[in-house]
Amino acid sequence: MPRLSRLLAAGLAVLFGAFFAARAEAAIVVRVDKTTQTMRVIVDGQLQYTWAVSTGRAGYNTPNGSYRPQRFERHWRSRKYGMAPMPHSIFFRGGYAIHGTNMVGRLGRVDSHGCIRLAPANARLLFDMVQRRRGDTRIVIEGTM
Repeated sequence: MPRLSRLLAAGLAVLFGAFFAARAEAAIVVRVDKTTQTMRVIVDGQLQYTWAVSTGRAGYNTPNGSYRPQRFERHWRSRKYGMAPMPHSIFFRGGYAIHGTNMVGRLGRVDSHGCIRLAPANARLLFDMVQRRRGDTRIVIEGTM
């Protein structure tokens, strides 16, 4: 019987650990793949959207890593790049942001100064979704250009 008790206790520990670990993970994961120039938006473990993006071109890297949203700006302009519009900006590391672009014909290939560009409607949708659940959001950037 002691062996059965130990097995039962170990099983319960695994179940509780898995439950609490799942609760600690982000409910929204924004996964950017620089190799394929795509963004996948996963909500509560389910893939909701796959969109074309543009990340940093040669000399303007988009940093890999795992980030949390830091700041939201519905109407923003880049002071660094000639007041270029950056609608629906989700800043995740200093001046780096996910934002809408008017240059939708360039989506799907590297083109930006390091930010992650999206089609305007997709940027608006992502902005509203992430702003509502900012504490439950993780932005993961991986791949190479």
